[in-house]
Amino acid sequence: MRIFLSTACAALAALTLSLPASAAEKKTLTVYTYESFISDWGPGPKVKEAFEKTCACTVNFVAVADGVALLTRLKLEGSSSEADVALGLDTNLIQEAKDTGLFAPHGIDTASAAVPGGFSDDVFVPYDYGHFAVIYDTQTIKTPPTSLKDLVEGDASQKIAIEDPRTSTPGLGLLLWVRSVYGDKAPEAWAKLKNRVLTVTPGWSEAYGLFTKGEAPMVFSYVTSPAYHMMEEKTDRYQAASFSEGHYIQIEVSGRLKASKNPELAQKFLAFTLSPEFQTVIPTTNWMMPAAKPVEPLPDVFSKLVQPAKTFLMSPQEVAKNRDAWIREWLAAMSMN
Repeated sequence: MRIFLSTACAALAALTLSLPASAAEKKTLTVYTYESFISDWGPGPKVKEAFEKTCACTVNFVAVADGVALLTRLKLEGSSSEADVALGLDTNLIQEAKDTGLFAPHGIDTASAAVPGGFSDDVFVPYDYGHFAVIYDTQTIKTPPTSLKDLVEGDASQKIAIEDPRTSTPGLGLLLWVRSVYGDKAPEAWAKLKNRVLTVTPGWSEAYGLFTKGEAPMVFSYVTSPAYHMMEEKTDRYQAASFSEGHYIQIEVSGRLKASKNPELAQKFLAFTLSPEFQTVIPTTNWMMPAAKPVEPLPDVFSKLVQPAKTFLMSPQEVAKNRDAWIREWLAAMSMN
């Protein structure tokens, strides 16, 4: 009996080893990201399909409202987080993310990445970028603002929907853009701009939804946003206002968690974000600019977008040092009667 059992076990073990990975234990890669990334129209479904063909694994996306909320969740979960990869932080958050001690060096070659002003980091990998902009409805706004000063001091009856810098990366981007232009006078600028703000939403999706429903004639979004409307809806009704001072840029990044149960798979995914397959998906699903070379050239509508004359971008260290204080200034200004 012992001989029979031993032989049977050996045969079973050999059979298990000979099975393909999909028939044995299929690993699951858990990626934390923001809601719009995994929406039906976002890049998530195509990214999942493409990566799963290369990894014999299952990609499990877990979504939160926005990039700031993503970092907050990771902080709360700490080393017990189920996340293998975080996708959707940006350069304004990476120093704070590093300071948590939750992220591991990516260990991949990022030489193919190319973003305005350059970006290189041993922990975070850039996967797309976009300049922030005020998007306006041409059927309602006949004379859009031509500068940040014009937006701040313009017609208070022409409202804008903006995002909360405490929970949203675009909201934080606007906060830093105002600070970049106005410096220490930023609180006074916010006190004036408050009169034009229809509402402050937790994330980008809510603000943009209000805009497209006609509840606000302007919204804080990206230079690339009109590309969606021109390509998918065949309309040039919604346009980005070109600001004479320049535009603040967002560079979105991904990173792998130290506590990942699948570190090699996580590293492979980070490398995949710079692949032509991933980068080709980004422009017409995430409606951002690719951080590396895609398989195909950008659609023609991208040539019609605003080309910022100047790019603003604070260092991650400066943002980490001052973010809390600048948000307190913003809250105080926005709550003034």
